[in-house]
Amino acid sequence: MMIDPQTLHARDFMKRDFISVSPHTPILTVHKLFIDKKIYGAPVIDDRDQVVGVISAIDLLRAIRRELEPGARTSTRSTYFWDEATDSIDHVDIPESDALWGLVVRDAMTKDVVTVAPDAPVAEVARTMIERRIHRVLVMTGWRLEGVITTFDLLFALANAVPQSATVKHSGYSR
Repeated sequence: MMIDPQTLHARDFMKRDFISVSPHTPILTVHKLFIDKKIYGAPVIDDRDQVVGVISAIDLLRAIRRELEPGARTSTRSTYFWDEATDSIDHVDIPESDALWGLVVRDAMTKDVVTVAPDAPVAEVARTMIERRIHRVLVMTGWRLEGVITTFDLLFALANAVPQSATVKHSGYSR
């Protein structure tokens, strides 16, 4: 049995069990969360349960890069980062800086949230991600966050538009 990609909508393949963070969460805590959960981004939800942004691994890297300018910093604090080469967590000493260790999600997040409706066709979701050059969209009804779709989720949905005998198993790697 074939699944027709023309009949797929955002609600059919969005992740409903997404992880979100607060704008007040330290970015190094978010980085550890991303490593632990093997994710690369999360919606940012404030105390009123409103979506106020999205934080991605790229946002974290940009924020850290801004703060770690070359200079005469001798004091360090330890943190952990994912080492892709060894597929493990690597210990890293980061120069101690009030600005770096004090950075929170609201300092690094993307405030321009890209959304689609639950009934958006899969082609619209793909076009939106391509045109905006992003790897995740939020699925929203009005102001209510329904789910998250990543490029991996989109590829999984399209890969399953094949005969049932060739169904691809979702690894759960990206949410």
